[in-house]
Amino acid sequence: MSQPMDGVLGLHLNPLTCGVAKFNLMFARQLGVRMINVFDPAAASMASPLLSLKIAEFTVDDVQALNQTLDAAPWRQAYRLFLHAWTDTPIEHRLVTQAARVYCGNSELVERLSPLRADVVPSWCPWTLLEPQRFKRTELSVFSFGMAHKVRSDLYRKLHVLLEGTGKSYSVFLSTALHEGTAFDESFTIVFEELRQIFGEHIYFLGYMSDTAVYNYLLDTTFFAAFFDSGVRANNTTVNAALECGSVVITNTDKHSPASLAHGDTMLDIHACVALPTDEQELTRLGGRARAIGRDVLGWDALMNDILQHDVQRTRKETR
Repeated sequence: MSQPMDGVLGLHLNPLTCGVAKFNLMFARQLGVRMINVFDPAAASMASPLLSLKIAEFTVDDVQALNQTLDAAPWRQAYRLFLHAWTDTPIEHRLVTQAARVYCGNSELVERLSPLRADVVPSWCPWTLLEPQRFKRTELSVFSFGMAHKVRSDLYRKLHVLLEGTGKSYSVFLSTALHEGTAFDESFTIVFEELRQIFGEHIYFLGYMSDTAVYNYLLDTTFFAAFFDSGVRANNTTVNAALECGSVVITNTDKHSPASLAHGDTMLDIHACVALPTDEQELTRLGGRARAIGRDVLGWDALMNDILQHDVQRTRKETR
């Protein structure tokens, strides 16, 4: 094969949600070519792409579309194939027999494909850490944790202004989660890129985190920030966890927010905040007040006492 690879074609493109997409993106960067979807019309402009695929990720409709692509693509007899897994399906057999060259991601794949092609090439997948960064040690730190489809970038802009106004070095650590039934799709990727434009080198994306990791960040960072469509509610469990951990919470409130959340006393309201406190004694005071509210007003003991008390009162009324 004399033609160099001029593109990397895959199914999924979001490196935040797909390991093969991360590999494909880094492979494309190494070659200095584009990574695009195998069904993108722009793929027709390529002469000798690399198809880097895991057919187990394809739907039935995707497989049908891939067959049609292999029927008509100008590169259909000049593509390389990098396989990440093997499920012994007809489309995989076609891909392997039709490819100009086949690379296998591990020796098990080589063993399974050798009966089909004696010239399969044993290969591997290097590391795929897209942003290998060391956290910088800074004077202030903010941990923010929210749902991927509810990121208030406008309020993060104000937070950025407040952080810059302190005159101190700072870091922002952003984690996220998903509601069941929602997808971690391009919409959040776009929002995160917007936050990266706001905070620049100060922001680190932490992805999904275990409860243990969240707990440690709540204890170790200066502030916890979470912003909502209208305002924080009494049933926001992450804010309540931050309060009970003694975090200095920065959020937005409205008339439906818990009355116990008072700006400058138990938390900081982003709308009312003109400057972030940096004095250690003031931060300790705010954290102590937050912990008391999180434990005595919004904690489990308070909830159980309240529910049981109402339950007893209701029972007494019904038995009179």
